[in-house]
Amino acid sequence: MTAPTTDIDVLHYSAFTTRPDGGNPAGVVLDAAALADDDAAMTAVAARVGYSETAFITERDEAARRYRLRYFSPLAEVAFCGHATIATAVALADRDGPGELVFDTASGEIRVETTADGDGDGDGDGPSRATLTSVPTRSRPADPGTEVEPTLAALRWSADDLDPALPPHVAFAGNDHLVLAAANRERLADLDYDYDALEAVMRRRGWTTVHLVWREAGDDSARGSADGVTNGFVFHARDPFPVGGVVEDPATGAAAAAFGGYLRALGLVDGPTRVRIRQGEDMGRPSDLLLDVTPDVPRVRVSGQAVRIPQSG
Repeated sequence: MTAPTTDIDVLHYSAFTTRPDGGNPAGVVLDAAALADDDAAMTAVAARVGYSETAFITERDEAARRYRLRYFSPLAEVAFCGHATIATAVALADRDGPGELVFDTASGEIRVETTADGDGDGDGDGPSRATLTSVPTRSRPADPGTEVEPTLAALRWSADDLDPALPPHVAFAGNDHLVLAAANRERLADLDYDYDALEAVMRRRGWTTVHLVWREAGDDSARGSADGVTNGFVFHARDPFPVGGVVEDPATGAAAAAFGGYLRALGLVDGPTRVRIRQGEDMGRPSDLLLDVTPDVPRVRVSGQAVRIPQSG
């Protein structure tokens, strides 16, 4: 029997943004101990909230700042969700103060650093920032016949729409994501896919999102200093998420972490590298994700700010 959920206190945060109307909104339940063994109840809460994910803290060790964290879309549990992790970490920092947190997730241990001075200018203003360290990433070439072709058909893309310098891969950082690189910004902007067909492919392959990217810096001569890191890339991204009951995610931290592993697997990371991902622009919810990738380190760091979304009533 599903437990009553109407009295569950859900905080609303938007991650990877400084504005409530930007970024990716997430529900955050800081005390879900009463729902710890009730997946149906947590799914019901997530469906009522209506965001792509709602995060639930089901166990806690306040002294150690260690928490059991679970994520639910409106349809089902998700093993790991980056934007909801950032949102939860900032919610805890807003309540308890900044510092390091540890989340135990279905994908493994996730450490998160939070800072109150999120904009980095030293004045203490601006929303808090959180930096998560992913589980070890991996990436492999996608199978042309069983993975790439049916996905392109569902997207209504052709092989000519892809950037040959960035081959399709299935990348992992807690969940699997198919990475497809668009040949130009116009192709990325024109996203009109067959929802049911793409959902079927993704369920068959076990993917959480399809991570569609376009590389703004098209050659190494365009690479320069990015936020104090010698090497840098800028990508634009879109993430269809029909398996979660959502047409598109405006900011996808788990896919971003997996994408960092993808860049390392391709040999594009030859030193400490900062990757900036702009997402949500074509949805009217601009998001800014920062990745830190190092060649010999399998984990990827994903950073972003989060802001509370005011609720009426």
